[in-house]
Amino acid sequence: MGERKILKLSEVAQATGINRNTLTSLYYDRAVRIELSVADTLCKYFNCNMQDLFEYTNH
Repeated sequence: MGERKILKLSEVAQATGINRNTLTSLYYDRAVRIELSVADTLCKYFNCNMQDLFEYTNH
C-alpha cells in the first residue's frame, strides 16, 4: 500500500470489492487464512505476485 500511496484500507476495499474487515485483518497480520480469490484480487489491484504480498516465517 505504501508504494501505491494508498492511505486508507477503505480505498482498497472500494476499488476491489474486498470486505474492509478482511483487509484490516491482513494489514495488521491478524488473518489466519486467506481466500485465493482475495489474494488474486489484491495481486491484480497492486500489479504484483503472491510473493510480494506474503512472507513466510517459521514460528
